[in-house]
Amino acid sequence: MQLKETIKLMLLSTFAFACMNATVKYLDTIGAFQIVLFRSVGSLFFTFGFLLRNKIPLIGNNNKLLILRGLVGVTSMALFFMSTKYLPIGTAVSLRYLAPIFAAIFAVIFLKEKIFPFQWVFFILAFIGVVILKGFDSNINTFGLVLILIAAVSSGLVYIIISKIGKSEHPVVIVNYFMVISAIVGALFTINNWTTPVGMQWVFLSLLGVFGYFGQLLMTKAFQNAQTNQVAPIKYIEVIFTMLFGVSLFGEVYSFWSLCGIGLIIAALVLNIIYKDKKTKKLDALKDSKI
Repeated sequence: MQLKETIKLMLLSTFAFACMNATVKYLDTIGAFQIVLFRSVGSLFFTFGFLLRNKIPLIGNNNKLLILRGLVGVTSMALFFMSTKYLPIGTAVSLRYLAPIFAAIFAVIFLKEKIFPFQWVFFILAFIGVVILKGFDSNINTFGLVLILIAAVSSGLVYIIISKIGKSEHPVVIVNYFMVISAIVGALFTINNWTTPVGMQWVFLSLLGVFGYFGQLLMTKAFQNAQTNQVAPIKYIEVIFTMLFGVSLFGEVYSFWSLCGIGLIIAALVLNIIYKDKKTKKLDALKDSKI
């Protein structure tokens, strides 16, 4: 697949995720776990269909890790949905993207992986971006900030669990477990907190799973057909799409300091991806030359 086609896939993926983010923001009168329930059930329609059509076992092999991935994943998703009720949607998405930093730290602790020294500079810059967001923008809600940071930490832990699972499970099996557990958790927490959707809310609740599934599918295809350093930075365009939705559809206003903080976070994360990829390639080339 040509690079241009891969970039198109990634842009469509980011747009699909941005549409899902905007949909969540639109459903501000619906509880977070009810949104989790509809998001999960909508995606299960696709994941179950794929697994059954391709005769892939639904149960999987690493049941404990798959369940753990699902529980940690639904925690992250629910907290993200909750945070959108307190924060501008673009800000929430930007802060959620701190997850790779927490994943790198968890990898050092649990997987004994190493972080290149200069990566810490990018991590610190990203957290400075968070400080700028909270410290200089009085409109940033503290409770919402705490929710999204915990969501980012949980998301970072998801990366580690998936890494432990490795290639022993089909990717759709992992996603299916996540959606099944999310649907169960969402249903349990919604039983006594059900809000009956009105009018177009039914439509947008139904679209959550569609946007989420196709966003994930297109992103997976993009990563399968190009180098990580070529594709990964493009996913942060989701923040731009989401902010545009926030401004045009919900009348959100981003102050100068908010834009500075968000810009610093995204720049630091993109530079980290590029730097890590280059260093890894150099080390691999060095190892090959010694063989």
